[in-house]
Formats: sequence, structure tokens, C-alpha cells
Amino acid sequence: MTRARIIGMGAYAPKRVLSNADLERMVETSDEWIVQRSGIRERRIVDESEATSDLAVRAAHQALERANLVPEDIDFIVVGTTTPDMFFPSTGNIVQHRLGCRRVGSVDVLAACAASIYSLIIGARFIEAGKYRRVLCIGAETLSRITDFTDRGTCVLLADAAGAAVLEATEDGSGFLDGDLYSDGQYWDLLYMPAGGSRMPATAETVAQRQHYAKMKGSEVFKVAVRMFVESTSALLDRHGVKAQDVDIFIPHQANLRIIEAAAKRVGLPMEKVFVNVDRYGNTGAASVYVALEEAVATGRVKRGDLMLIAAFGGGFAWGAALVRW
Repeated sequence: MTRARIIGMGAYAPKRVLSNADLERMVETSDEWIVQRSGIRERRIVDESEATSDLAVRAAHQALERANLVPEDIDFIVVGTTTPDMFFPSTGNIVQHRLGCRRVGSVDVLAACAASIYSLIIGARFIEAGKYRRVLCIGAETLSRITDFTDRGTCVLLADAAGAAVLEATEDGSGFLDGDLYSDGQYWDLLYMPAGGSRMPATAETVAQRQHYAKMKGSEVFKVAVRMFVESTSALLDRHGVKAQDVDIFIPHQANLRIIEAAAKRVGLPMEKVFVNVDRYGNTGAASVYVALEEAVATGRVKRGDLMLIAAFGGGFAWGAALVRW
């Protein structure tokens, strides 16, 4: 059967590094407190001139180069992001134009941090259906733009980056074997940004009240996120008769080291099989899985024939998992 396989990966992180020591001078926190609760030691932050599409285009160029393709070879573009350049046009439109792709379709996927797995699975499904041969999937965020740097519960976590993957049709048995997507809106108020939409349009009052920043109930998010990770990955493995020990590498959303460790333990995966780079990048939202996967491939952690488990969750709540034969 026709499947979608990744033939090129790219990633980009801004040059500016924001360390825990820097945050100690900005908000009431400490390196010890941050590391103990999140595992994060530093993160990357855009400068004033950078927007989400700038990061996305850099990652996409690298992915195309590694796939030995030019922009005209792409049939469709899917961009996962929580922080688009603007409400409209979509960031996908801007990326398509700046890359120089021919007049192909493009779309933004808004599923918070889960937009990584959402964009990948949507791209794979288009290829499996025979609609497109090559799809460019991107996850890009400038979460620092919606981060309240007076709120230590969120400012120590969120960061900026972009990652991209070129998917191509294949029939050699490799690629995306299966994937599931889920959502449950009852948890919407655990992680959200109150103002800026039609419910609470921007006014002088909403700005003064700091309602245009991400709000999070940390302990509640932790509990639900771990359960989502476990339920989605376990269901996928069980459906295919795959045991945890058969998985060669697990690429989870890099939200928080404690969440990753708790989920891996419950699924039955030792941490040696779990790829982690949250300590150096923080939570980069929809870019997180892409950035982790690109680094895992570039450093040789992923080898041809490996069975890979990918999973992500995000506000909404939205979550999902995919099983991939590299």
C-alpha cells in the first residue's frame, strides 16, 4: 500500500539564548526551581524582527535541500502553529509564497502544541489517499510573543523554533504505519489565551489586564497530558500488536521533562529509548516534535528500519500519536 515517508528534515532556532540565569533576573525563580519542575536549562527566543513565517521558511529550506528537492516539487503545504504571523492570510500562504512554490494549496493547523502531530498525520493522509505525492509539513512557533514574562509558571517553559519534514509517497514498507488524532474541549480552560479572538476582542482593557498572554493551570495540565500520552500511544501499539520493547525510539512533544518521564514509564519505555532535547530548547509548541525528530536523525539516533513512536498533546485539549517505520 502507498504510505508517506519522511525524506528530508529541517529545523531552525533563533540565535538568542534565554538561560535560566537570565530568567532569575526577570522574575522570581531560580535555576534549581526551573530544572526540578521542567528539566529546562535554556530556550531560544526570536528578536524583534522575526515572525513565525521567518522561522518556518528557514526550516523548510533545509528540509527541501536534504530531500534533494526544489520548491516546485511540493504539491501541498501544512503549517502547524499557535502563533501565526496574523489572523489572515494563513502563515501557510506566506510560507508558500516566500519559498517560491508553484500555486499549490496550503493550510494552517491550529491545535496548539499538538499541531505537530496533527500536521504530520494530515500530510500523510493526503499522500495515502493518492491526492499528492509530496507534502511539506511544518511546525513553527514564536511563543515568546504570547508569553507573560511576569508569570513564572509559563515564562520558564515557552520558546521559539521551527521544524519541517518533506513527506513523499512510498510503497517500500517504510513510512507512517498508522496514526490517531483526538480532542476533548472540556479541558479548554487549563491552557489558553483569553483575548484576541471573537469572544474577547482586543481593547485597551484586555491589553492592560494582560489577557493576550498564555494562561496555564500547571498541575492540572500535567495530569491530563500524561494520561493523553499513555492512552493514545498504548491504543496505537495495541492495535498493531506492538510491545513497548519493540519500539526503537520515542519522540514525544518536548513540553516538560517530568511529563515525558511519567508517560514513558507508564507506557513501559525506558528513558534510553526516549529522545529528549527540552533541556536546550524548552517547549516550542508545534515545532517541538519536528525539532526533536530532526536532531534525532541528524545525530544518528534514528536508523533505517527503526520503529518510531511519535506523540504530542496541546491546549484545547488536542493530542495524537503516530507509528513510523524509518
